[in-house]
Formats: sequence, structure tokens, C-alpha cells
Amino acid sequence: VDKDALDTQVKDRKTQEAAEKARNEELANEMKQNDKIMCMLEERQKNNIRNINKAISEFQKNYQKPETRREFDLSDPQALKKDKPARLSDNDPRCTVSGLQKFMGEDLNYNQRMKFQKEQLREWSLQQQRDWKNALADQKFADDLYDKNRIQLDQKTMEQQQKEEEEKRAVCVATKDFNRTQAAELAERRKLEKYQKMKDDMDEISSLLQGDLLSENPEQAVSSFGRHRVITDRWKGMNQDQLMAIRYSQQQQVLEKLRLKEEERQRDAEWDRQSIQAARAQLVLERHQQRQNRECRRALDNINAELSREQKSKNIYLKEEAYSNFPTDQYYAQFNTTSR
Repeated sequence: VDKDALDTQVKDRKTQEAAEKARNEELANEMKQNDKIMCMLEERQKNNIRNINKAISEFQKNYQKPETRREFDLSDPQALKKDKPARLSDNDPRCTVSGLQKFMGEDLNYNQRMKFQKEQLREWSLQQQRDWKNALADQKFADDLYDKNRIQLDQKTMEQQQKEEEEKRAVCVATKDFNRTQAAELAERRKLEKYQKMKDDMDEISSLLQGDLLSENPEQAVSSFGRHRVITDRWKGMNQDQLMAIRYSQQQQVLEKLRLKEEERQRDAEWDRQSIQAARAQLVLERHQQRQNRECRRALDNINAELSREQKSKNIYLKEEAYSNFPTDQYYAQFNTTSR
């Protein structure tokens, strides 16, 4: 492993992470600033709308009072208190045609009244136009300010994106150059490793061909502590006498296993025979018990029948004795006396 190259990669990665972290923090700060500006603009717009609504309410309160409306007299709650007689004088303006108090040609203040009403309507219209123009001007100013701030934010965002793209492009170019260098070094290193491995393999093959491992030399397994001991990683197998001893031991084990199986089979057969005998004895005992139960039940039935017959005979005898001892003459005399 090339530790220097790995350390260089780690340092570069840490540098990139630090730069990415700083750029993210800068973007976060920029976004926070933009959010503050947006909040300020929204708050200003809300204030402008609130001021316009307040101005409209004040205008309606000051110049559009219910008392100044033409139809206010129809819904005036104080109409009865303010009411006057039908006609105070000949010049009373309240005398309408329907009241038959004033007829055509008697309205002497018609021109002044119409002139005053026209002047009043003109003033109201001018005031509404001025208020409407002011509201439009305020709204236009707020929209222009909002568009200006939005354009500035878009320009800053585009500049930041261009800056990030340039940085990414520079990082990509540097990374490609570094990877190309690393690939060349890795290819050279692999070539040297392949050559060294091939040389080591050839040396190992020649050493194995000339050694005792592939030549199957049995003497290499003899231990230095005695010929009865062997070296396990060099042992090539047992001789014929050892194999015969192992086979003889295996045959003895097979015979012993067969003997044990035969004894187990005999024990199982004896156990089955004893189980069958016990079952037969139990069956005989149950049949004997059932026979005794039937005999006892039959004897008990006979005794119950005899007792029933005796009880019936006794009841008949008691009834006959009761009928024979009843005083019939006294009964008939009492019956006749009751009838009279």
C-alpha cells in the first residue's frame, strides 16, 4: 500500500470537505440574510396594506358618515325624536308632493340645494380619486421595491451558482489529473509486483520439485525424538502392519456392536412379552370385576322387587282394615239429621 498517496488523498479530501463546509456555511448565511430581507419586505407590505385600510376606514368615518347619506332618514334610530310637524312654514323644505303641503312651483331653494348637492358630490369624488391615487402610488412603490430586491437576489444567486460551477470544474480537473497520475503509478506498481510474483513462483516451483515433499520420502517424517514418533506435516501415511492392526480393531468393534444389538433385541422381546402378559391379566381382572358387578346388580334388583311386592301387599292390607273399622251407622244417622 502506498501510504503517502493515501495520506495525500485523505488531506485532499479533508481540504475539499472543509471548503464544502465553508461554502455551505456561506450559502446558509446568505439564505438567512435573504430570508430576513424577505421578512422585512413582507412586513413592509403588510404595514402598507394596513395603512391603506386604516386610511380608507378613516375616510369613511370622516367623510362617509351614515348621517350624510340620502337614505339615512329611512333608517335613522332617532327619527321620531327629531321629527317635526308636517309644515312649519310656507318655505319648509320637508313639504313634499305626497304630503299635499307644497305644490309645484313653491320650491324656492331648489337651485341652491342642487348646487350644494353637486358641490358635495364633486368634493366626494375628488377626495376618493386622491385617496385612490395615493393608494396606487404606495402599491406601485412597494411592488417596485419588491421587484428590485428580487432581481438583486436572483443576480446574487446566479453569481453564486457560477462561482460554485467554476470551483466544481476546477476540482474535477484536479481530481482527473490526480487520478491519472495514480493510475499510472498503480499500473507500474502492478507490473513490478507481477514480475516479482512470477519470479517467486518459479523459485518456489523449483524448490518444491527438488525437495522431499513431492518426492514422497518417508524418512522426512521421522522425528528426532525417536522413530516411533512422526512429524505430522511431513507424514506420508502408515505402513502395512499398522493398517492390519487398525482393520483388526475395527472388526472387533463390529462384533462387539452386533453382540450389544442382540442383547438389546432380547431385552426388548422380554419386555414386550411381560407387557402382553400384564395386559392379559388386566383384561381377565376387568372381566371378573364386570361379572361380579352384574351379579351384585341382579341380586340388588331381586331384593328391590321383593321389597316392592311386600310394600304393595302391606298397603292393600292397611286399606282393607281401614274400610272395615269405619262407623257407617253413626255416619248415616248424622247425615239424615243434617238433611232434616
